[in-house]
Amino acid sequence: MSRPRLVVTRRLPVPVLERIRAEFEAIVPDTDLDAGMALAAIRRIRADALLLTPKLRLDADFIASLPDHLRVAATCSAGFDHIDVAAARARGLVVTNTPDVLTEATADLAFLLILAAARRAGEYAAIMRAGWRRSFGLDEMLGVDVSGRTLGILGMGRIGQAVARRARGFNMPILYCNRRRLPPDLEQGARYFADLHAMLPHCQILSLHAPASGDTEGLMNADAFARLPRGAIFVNTARGTLVDEEALIDALRSGHLFAAGLDVFRREPDFDRRLAELPNLILTPHVASATLETRTAMGFRALDNIAAVCTGQTPRDPLWP
Repeated sequence: MSRPRLVVTRRLPVPVLERIRAEFEAIVPDTDLDAGMALAAIRRIRADALLLTPKLRLDADFIASLPDHLRVAATCSAGFDHIDVAAARARGLVVTNTPDVLTEATADLAFLLILAAARRAGEYAAIMRAGWRRSFGLDEMLGVDVSGRTLGILGMGRIGQAVARRARGFNMPILYCNRRRLPPDLEQGARYFADLHAMLPHCQILSLHAPASGDTEGLMNADAFARLPRGAIFVNTARGTLVDEEALIDALRSGHLFAAGLDVFRREPDFDRRLAELPNLILTPHVASATLETRTAMGFRALDNIAAVCTGQTPRDPLWP
């Protein structure tokens, strides 16, 4: 029996590549495939499946150009705003994602950014790399405590709840804004706000975990930042499109925000370099899921979905029923 034919658009961890070579007839690139290269590879081997990441957009035009023999496209990500799900459904293309497996790693990075922003880790690291050479007085280079500070969470899904679990270890009162209120066993004492603007004045730290959508585009604008108390800390590991970066820069420069931490940006990887000039902003290059264990689990989850479709079964993570 012939093995399913698969095109992979980006490099993957070694354990995932080993499984691909064992189970599939595959094209695995040394460098990233763009849309044209991916389409050519799909046609060349008459691929059954495509394994992609958010770097490749599955928009309506790309989906319309796919040959009939491609049955499934599996994105190695939890988010799927790079996929036109309606166009895929109309075409009959099964599309899947990889939820759950990156929850803990993403929550870890969110909390790393919270701690690093509060304790001025970027500034301390810069001082050490420049050679230090001068002791600081007891009134210099002071950060702020995280313990006991009120944490606001926008988007209380899997990742938001995982951040809340970490925050409880720091005795942080937790507020959250979500489309729906969670049941008490998931709230774990967190205070619910149906309206973000009503929650913001109470947030000494705000962490974003909402998906990208028309409703969340530019949600954190000048007005939203102004509603946070002076000296607040802001962290985003969700999507860059949630934030008006001009407004964020102004809030950091003015001192209205004490500090911020970003793992995501409106333009990636060509982000606004003005952000890198702000000493009170911690930056990471969209690496919230970047652990060997998590990226391997994401790759395996995508392959599980592909294998299910190729053997006539229902995938675990379909984006349309």
